[in-house]
Amino acid sequence: SHWGIENKLHWVLDVVFKEDHARVRSGNGAKNMAIVRYIITNLLRQVQGKVSLKVKRKKAAWSVEFLEKLLRQEL
Repeated sequence: SHWGIENKLHWVLDVVFKEDHARVRSGNGAKNMAIVRYIITNLLRQVQGKVSLKVKRKKAAWSVEFLEKLLRQEL
């Protein structure tokens, strides 16, 4: 079960969000950014389709319309 958690969440955070390279390490910043990444991961997983989370994240960055629908959970 440990590897299931590793593969499902930590790997996604490392690959999609490059969490290992994050520069925020002091104070509450690291915890706050981790919470934001978890929320975004859950929102992206709700999007239907076989596109990867990385592609969905890029699409949200490039398209204001897609980002608005994502945040309103209209997908």
